[in-house]
Formats: sequence, structure tokens, C-alpha cells
Amino acid sequence: MLLTLLCTGWLRHYALRKGVLDHPNARSSHDVPTPRGGGLAVVGVVLASLPGLMLQEVLSWPVLVTTLGAGGLVALVGWLDDHGDVATRWRLLAHFVAAAWALYWLGGLPPLPFFVGPVDFGWIGQVLALLYLVWLLNLYNFMDGIDGIAGVEAVTVCLGGLLLYVLAAGWVSEVHGPLLLGASVLGFLVWNFPKARIFLGDVGSGFIGLMLGLFSIQAAWVAPELFWGWIILIGAFVVDANVTLFRRVWRGEKFYEAHRSHAYQYAARRFGSHVPVTLAVGAINLFWLLPLAVLVAMGLLEGIVGVFIAYGVLIVLCYRFKAGARELQEV
Repeated sequence: MLLTLLCTGWLRHYALRKGVLDHPNARSSHDVPTPRGGGLAVVGVVLASLPGLMLQEVLSWPVLVTTLGAGGLVALVGWLDDHGDVATRWRLLAHFVAAAWALYWLGGLPPLPFFVGPVDFGWIGQVLALLYLVWLLNLYNFMDGIDGIAGVEAVTVCLGGLLLYVLAAGWVSEVHGPLLLGASVLGFLVWNFPKARIFLGDVGSGFIGLMLGLFSIQAAWVAPELFWGWIILIGAFVVDANVTLFRRVWRGEKFYEAHRSHAYQYAARRFGSHVPVTLAVGAINLFWLLPLAVLVAMGLLEGIVGVFIAYGVLIVLCYRFKAGARELQEV
């Protein structure tokens, strides 16, 4: 946390000196040019820490190779995009390569509990897992649109994931990944909490999104029900992004165009501040999603049922705050 805190400060000076700034436009939620690319501090601290964890025998070789390869590639493309403009096709190609690399080294998606018992989805499951990772790292970038929201999401989800491990499997080696990422993001959050002095940039948002997806698949290998627990924990971002995308595509709008029609963006404009919305996301994670995820992890609630309950309420909230509505519909 402290190392990321210091590195983010240095990156802020670098971005200001090199002109790596996010300038406000009609699609922005900020009103002054702000340095971006601070997520490189999170990426650097996490990746640099992994060999030490392996030497302490709390991290396996496949996980090390997975994170360095997939996480490093996604971060590299994001960093280049922060400094210029990487074509969408090349960016997506890199994302698919990174996701495929990760699935190969992690052993793919294991059988998952589905009502009557574990179900092996075979090659279809592996394709869905590939799409899941690519979509998650991209939607995390879409959801990183107001100060502090991506950092609060990552910290609370990682804390929740740690609790799930402790309750369902005890203190296993897999807990070190969420602990490391959560602590690193917390150091960055000091700089990014409203009013933000630096943004994550694509280098950070894509990396964090990918890592959360990888944690969920790793968890499935530890205890299959934990996968559904992680899916519940990341629900705030998943539901807002998907409801917004669905409504925009339904109207025939280009899904890849920049916009400000996510529920959290409408909420920030309604309340006139980023702070209550960012804090609300953290509260939803801790007081709504985490208890449901705990019930699933402890075997007291069927995983897929827990997902439907958690996401059902979130969908209602998204529609309440106009997720995906035309941007002129502010009320």
C-alpha cells in the first residue's frame, strides 16, 4: 500500500511533465485536465511482488506465469493506449491473447455447482470463460468514470473475497492475490478519492478487471461454490455495465462510442458529487453483496440463486438511476 502510494505520486509528476492528461469533454465526468496512467503503480507493485510470494511458497508457478503474462500484456496495451491511441482491434486481440494465456495456465474453468451438482460445461465453458475475462477487463474500464469508484470497488471486492476464502476454505495460498491487489489499490485510492488528483487510466482499470476475473476462476478450483461468491461480489460493476450496454444496443446505438449513461454517472450528476455515489458502491458491496456471497460460500444458499437475488436488486437500482437511458433523460 505504501509503495503504491509513493509510486502514484511519482507517476502524477511524470504525467504532468509529459502531458499525459485526461482532458474534459462532453463525455467526461470531470471538469479539469487530470493526469492519467496512475494505475501503472498498482500494476508494477503487484507484478514485482509476485516472485517474492513464490519464493515464500505461497504462490504457485502457474499463477505466477498467468499473472505476469496476462496481466503484463493487458497493462502494456493499456499504457500505450493512455499515451496514444491503440486501435480497438489490436487492443481486443491482446485482451483475448491474455485471457487465453491465463486460462491455459490456470487449467481452464472447472466444473461448477449448478442446482443438482457440479456441471462440466466442457469446451463451451472454456469459451464462455474466455469471453468473461475479456468482457470483465473492458467493463471495468467503462465503469471507471468517476473519482474513486474503481478503487473502492476493487478494495471492497478483494476484502470480500478474502472473507469467503477464510469461511469456506481457511487460510489458503490463494488469499494472497486479493490481499496484494487490495492493498496496492488502497495506496492508489489515496490519490484518486474525490477529488481525484490522478486517474487509473487503461493501464490500471484493465489490469484490475482481469485480476478480479482470474481470482474468481482460481477460487473455483479451491471450492467450486466460491466462483458464484465472486460473481456476486463483482455484481455492482457487472450489472451497471450490462444493463447500460443492453439498453444502448436495443436502441440501435453504437455500443463502443463514449457516453455518460451508466447508472453511476446519472447518480453522480443527480447528487452533484462523486463522493456519495462512490461510497454507495462500497456500501452495496459490503452490506448487500458480501452477505449473500458469504451465504453461498458457506453452503447455505445455492450459488446461482444467490446471483439472481443479488443481481435482481441491482438491476432495479440501475433502472431507477436510468442506466442506459438517453443522456438527455436526466430525471
